[in-house]
Order: sequence, then C-alpha cells, then structure tokens
Amino acid sequence: MFGVEVPRWEITDPVELSHTQYQGKSTKAQAKLAFFQLGNIVIEFIEPVGGPSTWQEFLGTKGEGMHHLAFEVKGMDKQLASLKAIGIPLIQCGDYTGGCYSYLDGAPQLGVILELLENFPEKKQQVGRT
Repeated sequence: MFGVEVPRWEITDPVELSHTQYQGKSTKAQAKLAFFQLGNIVIEFIEPVGGPSTWQEFLGTKGEGMHHLAFEVKGMDKQLASLKAIGIPLIQCGDYTGGCYSYLDGAPQLGVILELLENFPEKKQQVGRT
C-alpha cells in the first residue's frame, strides 16, 4: 500500500530480560512487532502475546486500531514525573536492548496513549520506574 517492503516481525524479550511491568506489577506479556519505515515516520504493528498488557487491554476493549503515539526522550524519570504531575499516569514500562520504554495514559487529556522511548548510548537498563 505504501510502496515499502513487508517487514519481518520480531518478538519482544521475555520478562526476565525486559522487566515488563503493567499497572505496577510484573507481567509475562510480550508482543510480536513489525515496523514500517516511511521516511521520518515509523508505523509499528503490535500483536499482544502472553500476560496482561496495555496492548491486550486496548485490543480487548477497543479492537484493532491506533494504540499510541511514541516520542524519543532523554531523562525518562524526569519526563515521567512531569507527566504524572499533570495527571498522565504510567501504564506499562519495560526495557529493550539499548533502551527503555514507558506507556502513559494520555487518553483523557489527549485522546491517545503516549509512549516514551529512551535509547542509551551504551547498554543500560532501568527497572521499576514510578
């Protein structure tokens, strides 16, 4: 449809490596991911696998559709604190090789879930963001 190759899919790391937390609790949730690169825009397809997650909740309550908008940030903890202070709470977080992610419930204020991504120049993982 967009004139790009169909990407290969990958599966996220298991909880032992990803430290995934959903609603403040550890979860075995994983996801199958496929990324379409369209210039400076990336469209990510996500299929939930395993335990409870924001992906599974969205699919179960709203069906297929746009789950989130993602932004690359520096200083994840500071960004999370700023958003929490204005009523946008953390839903899910975890690590991936080279960085970490956090999903925040921006739906009441913005109409969409937000994802923050922080990539580290060297492999560093954070656990237990609040």
